[in-house]
Amino acid sequence: MAGTRPARPWVPSLLWVLLILGLASGASSRVHLRLMADCSDVCHLNGSERCHFIQTTADCRSSGGYLDYLAGIFCLFPPSLLPLAVTLYALWLLYLFLILGVTAAKFFCPNLSAIATTLKLSHNVAGVTFLAFGNGAPDVFSAMVAFSDPRTAGLALGALFGAGVLVTTVVAGGIALLRPFTAASRPFLRDVSFYLAAVFLTFTALYRGRLTLSWALGYLGLYVFYVVTVVLCTWIYRWQQRRSLVCSTPGTPELLSDSEEDLASSHTNSCDYGDEYRPLLPSQETTVQILAQALNPLDYRKWRRKPAAWRALKVFKLPVEFLLLLTVPVVDPDRDDKNWKRPLNCLQLVLSPLVVVLTLQSGEYGIYDIGGLFPVWTVVVVAGTAVACVTFFSTSNSEPPRFHWLFAFLGFLTSALWINAAATEVVNILRSLGVVFRLSNTVLGLTLLAWGNSIGDAFSDFTLARQGYPRMAFSACFGGIIFNILVGVGLGSLLQLSRGQSEIKLEPDGLLVWVLAGTLGLSLVVSLVSVPLQCFQLSKAYGACLLLFYFSFLLVALLTEFGVIHLKSV
Repeated sequence: MAGTRPARPWVPSLLWVLLILGLASGASSRVHLRLMADCSDVCHLNGSERCHFIQTTADCRSSGGYLDYLAGIFCLFPPSLLPLAVTLYALWLLYLFLILGVTAAKFFCPNLSAIATTLKLSHNVAGVTFLAFGNGAPDVFSAMVAFSDPRTAGLALGALFGAGVLVTTVVAGGIALLRPFTAASRPFLRDVSFYLAAVFLTFTALYRGRLTLSWALGYLGLYVFYVVTVVLCTWIYRWQQRRSLVCSTPGTPELLSDSEEDLASSHTNSCDYGDEYRPLLPSQETTVQILAQALNPLDYRKWRRKPAAWRALKVFKLPVEFLLLLTVPVVDPDRDDKNWKRPLNCLQLVLSPLVVVLTLQSGEYGIYDIGGLFPVWTVVVVAGTAVACVTFFSTSNSEPPRFHWLFAFLGFLTSALWINAAATEVVNILRSLGVVFRLSNTVLGLTLLAWGNSIGDAFSDFTLARQGYPRMAFSACFGGIIFNILVGVGLGSLLQLSRGQSEIKLEPDGLLVWVLAGTLGLSLVVSLVSVPLQCFQLSKAYGACLLLFYFSFLLVALLTEFGVIHLKSV
């Protein structure tokens, strides 16, 4: 017909192109939204979509560690077996805490003690620096690992604050319940004042919402000032002793209550110098027998007289202890041979540097190829073997060489990296469990991470109290946590800022972190006021009040986490 318009065959094609572009645009926008999504949204998806979500969401990727725990939960296990996956992760978490405890107590702490002895440091300086680092290594390394990722910074703050509340209430209260005592007046006031300053510094940083280089240096500077104060107080007190001839009167109450050696002694007593590794028979001249005895982590005489529970725990610890004995040298200045085991120490010269390169940045440096030909780990093994051969043929089995003290520094570095590797896995597991149970990092830090890192110190302090040294155990409660919060936050944020960031963003998990910080500050203020009012005599009633305070705080924290306690929206 004359009035009819001719057909345009390109119109359907254009419509198809627009439709395809629209679908592609929608798909790309959905992918972009998925990349920007929160990892906790995985629980709202069907079982078939969860694995793809975990693999494509940036928030679900781990910044370090050897295992991808979120992918393991949602990709390897079907939704029906989620309880089994969580159970296996919980058991692995407990074993990681066991690794942290064994490494710190039997390898890290003795080497630090040997370093302090080699450097001829006084007991007080060693107690608040090297030996405090030994006791607080799990907390410090966990904080450093958590601060390396902005998504887990709340985990570090929750753990440090949670451990502070736990130690200053449950541990201190338990000591008072086990054995009432008179607290050391001046050291108590000094430590509580410094800890209050550290908590206030952290509270202000949370309010500002960021940590800068000046704040990181401020944390470390405050700890240096604390160490200087301890040294000066010790010197002044000893000078007063000599002037007033107090030391000539044995058993003076003032001498006992103001002794600054309690803190250092508590750190020293909490370190296990490896008595159970001493051989049953005298050292043999045969190199093979020396190596076999040195690699045996089991004392058969102790095994026979210990209860079944100790034996069961020892069975779980044996693989860890054997691996650590193989890779971490330990120097013991209190022994005649300084723990010199010629074949084992030479073997450790090969394996310890290998552990170092395979644990730095989760092994990224160890597999790096030099010139595209040789990986770093092969070069380290060759160099270590050469040094081990020279050492073996230039030394004897019976007498330690002059340079044996250098093994303490190698053992310190290797054990520190073992602790750091285990702490990285702990942080990643806790973050994965937080995604599964939809819990904030703060509540995981103040519960699981704080309990796991503090349980060893708690048992050590309770043991000291039962043995008749409650003042010593009480002093260790405050001295250790000052180191943990100042060095943990300061060094962790400083290392993160050294990677090119101008500042670290702190995003508190709602009301809970303020409840946590406020509770810790309140517990310190209450102790600062109530203990002097009691003339520094801590009774069982005071211990019971501290325990009641902690359980009340834990109840409020959990109610806040689950939204029962919340701020009204304006």
